[in-house]
Amino acid sequence: MAAKTAPTAPGANSDVLVSVKDMKKHFPIMQGVFRRQVGAVKAVDGVSFDIHRGETLGLVGESGSGKSTTGRVILQLIKATEGSVTFEGNELTAIDPEKLRKLRPRMQMVFQDPHASLNPRMTVGSIISEPLREHNQAKGDDREQRVVELLSLVGLAPKHANRYPHEFSGGQRQRIGIARAIALNPDFIVCDEPIAALDVSIQAQVVNLLENLQGVLNLTYLFISHDLSMVRHIADRVAVMYLGRIMELTTVDRLYNHPQHPYTQALLSAVPVPDPKIEAVRKRVILEGDIPSPANPPPGCPFNTRCPMAQKRCVEEVPEWRQLRTGHWVACHFAEDTPDVAAVETVEAAEDPPSHLPSAP
Repeated sequence: MAAKTAPTAPGANSDVLVSVKDMKKHFPIMQGVFRRQVGAVKAVDGVSFDIHRGETLGLVGESGSGKSTTGRVILQLIKATEGSVTFEGNELTAIDPEKLRKLRPRMQMVFQDPHASLNPRMTVGSIISEPLREHNQAKGDDREQRVVELLSLVGLAPKHANRYPHEFSGGQRQRIGIARAIALNPDFIVCDEPIAALDVSIQAQVVNLLENLQGVLNLTYLFISHDLSMVRHIADRVAVMYLGRIMELTTVDRLYNHPQHPYTQALLSAVPVPDPKIEAVRKRVILEGDIPSPANPPPGCPFNTRCPMAQKRCVEEVPEWRQLRTGHWVACHFAEDTPDVAAVETVEAAEDPPSHLPSAP
């Protein structure tokens, strides 16, 4: 497979499919007999980005940073506390329920746990055809034929339609979940850590499948993951999230070769490099302490309690979400002063990732 070509950069003549502006999701903390609100868990605390038609936007960060909540709010599986989410110009946060239902077929999700996301009492054929029944898009023989087509698209046989989820491996169950997600010919799919629960030998197969389907069906992905090496392979642009906010957003090549935010550099320094010589000389950035509680985030920059470059201004002032150069956004007061660490140089010096991951036997 040829290397991926990044879509048009944000700006002139770009085709924005999904746009998120200052989106927040706060979960109330209730106490007492009368269940009064005494605080809030700020799972997502003001994120903004665009997703362009045909691209894959990677969303990375540590566990608890708000990645999955962001994906679910975009699809309106949970409602935003504040902010705007638009899909092809349709404002989803204030849309009429009936109109939202009509848009549902075009926005789908692949869940993290392929076992929990499939009904164990339904056959694979019933699971895949359920969206077709719900939206009246196929009946009778046409529906059965569509199920066969979908199974073939994800690498399964027609005979599998009569089996139950427990009869399949984790990788096969995730293929079933993907078949269900593409059943209604969507334009946009949120992939919520689709490979996190799979064996390493199977992860490459699922990522290759997603890439192949994107080319065949012209899909747009929000690919949520904590595996930065896999995101580098599949994504066109990458957003780095920490404690409910996006710290950095740029193209995949620039992010991995020239990160400007200290948090991004720390994450990249932990990515394994398959070369003992490089691994021996590169510098690892060790973050001290734990992620603060989203119920009580620190003042100023959310990363200031762990940042090796933190100064007084970082505690007193929230950094502006600003564009350093065309297509490269960052939330850091001192991004221009961030030195290139050895870990970044070694990642850049390593061999380029293959254009197509090998399939496991």
